[in-house]
Amino acid sequence: MVNAIILIKAARSRINEVAEALVDVKGVSEVYSVAGRYDLIAILRVRTNEDMAELVTKHIMAIDGIEKTETNLAFQAYSRHDLEAMFSVGF
Repeated sequence: MVNAIILIKAARSRINEVAEALVDVKGVSEVYSVAGRYDLIAILRVRTNEDMAELVTKHIMAIDGIEKTETNLAFQAYSRHDLEAMFSVGF
């Protein structure tokens, strides 16, 4: 499983629309509206690096209203929850 956190700066008038569009994209598991330098944080979970590349460059970047992104690939997850078991259902 490949995980990424994308920090997103959206057009001010389109933040809600961008969040709703993101959550509809397969591979985007969560979207948070946040305060600070960025407007949204999207959590991505896919099977392979190739899937991640396609998700980010073809699907997320095609969403109108996204002005800037910063993608952070996760090397290892530290959690009290068994995230792998939770998100591997159906793969």
